[in-house]
Amino acid sequence: MTRILVVDDEPHIIALVARGLRSEGYEAMTTDDGQAALDIVEAGGIDLIVLDVGIPTLDGFEVLRSIRSSGNDVPVIMLTARSGTVDAIEGLDAGASDYVPKPFAVAELLARVRSRLRERTSSPTVLTRGPVTLDILNRRVSVAGREVDLSAREFSLAEQFLRHPGEVLTREVLLSRVWGMNFDPGSNVVDVYVRYLRAKLGAGHIATIRGEGYRWE
Repeated sequence: MTRILVVDDEPHIIALVARGLRSEGYEAMTTDDGQAALDIVEAGGIDLIVLDVGIPTLDGFEVLRSIRSSGNDVPVIMLTARSGTVDAIEGLDAGASDYVPKPFAVAELLARVRSRLRERTSSPTVLTRGPVTLDILNRRVSVAGREVDLSAREFSLAEQFLRHPGEVLTREVLLSRVWGMNFDPGSNVVDVYVRYLRAKLGAGHIATIRGEGYRWE
């Protein structure tokens, strides 16, 4: 049975989410403490985590960073305050798979849980396109055997390109998949990060498709 850990210090949210998960056939484990969450994850067997930012002992960001620094790629859906755009960005930069703002509809959270679990079961853990290799599990990237340092956001963007080679990815799609929220369509954040990737992975790999977006060659 798929085991999902729910970490939140609000009892009514834990009860609501756990009930929804169990109704979908998942095993729901719960805790209201960051250190306890880490202990559960380190014991193994967790398939996905629903993680609140504001929890005791260790906050959600500290828990997430510890999980990722250990090499664990378990999907993590962060719960953030609706006004907490900064929280959402920090969580995604730290390696969160997705985020859901509070208050939220349980049906939407469950849909995101299903989506992240599908990605986990169907996605390869190592992607290689030409000389570029991404090790998703260990968060490492190499070019022609030479290891290259990427930020969390650069890594996520590179992953999108390597999962969809030859496919035109629009700026809107990349904003949604990598940044996880609706940025100003006039923002040049995608273009900036594409420049970063070209400098680190090789300028010839990412082609600009004028008026549309980018494509991994």
